[in-house]
Amino acid sequence: MRSPGDTPTQADIATVSEQLGRPARDIVGISARCVCGNPVAVITRPRLHTGTPFPTLYYLSQPAATKAASRLEAEGKMVEYQERLAEDDDARAQYQAAHDDFLAEREALEHVGETAGISAGGMPTRVKCLHTLMAHSLSVGPGVNPVGDWALADTPWSIDSCHC
Repeated sequence: MRSPGDTPTQADIATVSEQLGRPARDIVGISARCVCGNPVAVITRPRLHTGTPFPTLYYLSQPAATKAASRLEAEGKMVEYQERLAEDDDARAQYQAAHDDFLAEREALEHVGETAGISAGGMPTRVKCLHTLMAHSLSVGPGVNPVGDWALADTPWSIDSCHC
């Protein structure tokens, strides 16, 4: 089991709030950082302080990263990735394993019965949200989530260059 990212500082929460254009809610970890140190992806509590279930867990906060994911979605990459999964037994099995890993990570933080068995981004059978799939790949590293990895490879945006 991986650690839940870096514990966010007050400065991290302020940066994420600025990135999102709203107050950051229930951030428990910074799971990926830009080369300059700013947050790129965050981990959110599985149940918000309001009591609302929040199944997403990992999401992009850096505006350039979110724009990159949006561009890929607008280019129709979700359909392409769905087709790749349908044609590739190994990638499909890896995507299922990524779903299982995601569920275990979220469950380790908190059990939320309403979202039991439900991950994010369409896993394990669909490709629904590249923002969360890219955030998952950035957070857990390459080789876990094939769709997140494909999306990161298909965008000119990179965590290795500052876009803050």
